[in-house]
Amino acid sequence: MSTAAVSSRPGVLADLLPAQSGARARARDAVLIAGGATLTGLAAQLAVPVPGSPVPVTGQTFAALLVGTALGTGRGFLSLALYALVGVAGVPWFAQGASGVGGASFGYVLGMVLAATVTGALARRGGDRSVLRTAGTMVVGSALVYAVGVPYLALVTGMSATQAIAAGLTPFLIGDALKAALAMGALPAAWRFVRR
Repeated sequence: MSTAAVSSRPGVLADLLPAQSGARARARDAVLIAGGATLTGLAAQLAVPVPGSPVPVTGQTFAALLVGTALGTGRGFLSLALYALVGVAGVPWFAQGASGVGGASFGYVLGMVLAATVTGALARRGGDRSVLRTAGTMVVGSALVYAVGVPYLALVTGMSATQAIAAGLTPFLIGDALKAALAMGALPAAWRFVRR
């Protein structure tokens, strides 16, 4: 693809992978969707317990936001939906090897499905092309994960809203800022590379 084509039409990084026919494009998309789900499942295993919280710090949210941003709206949604469905079906690839819907962290998984979809839509509109736009995209995605995850945490544990925020949001803000900083460097750099 030429530099003019890359810069003239909005898209996501996955759109730059060649696929000449309808069947090849579908095969490429299937591999990307499965790969994004697998990446998220692997990143979920990088877990560090947080004292006083039933939710660990993981690489899962970072992977989900990158998957959504790199794959776009539809593929991002399908990838994280596949991740969630396979985990619900019993594959132990949620945080700390969990599966099913009963855990305190499952709300965050649902939030990641929403976040991947929205960050994919933002990326399609150029939300991953510059440092500031990427920062905004990551903030929106993270906020969506918490908007679903924290109320679910309160619901399944019986915590009050204040307790759920203290246990399921506040301890993760510094880590989220670091993850956003990584994305702010990686995604615009990837676009600069493909424009050469």
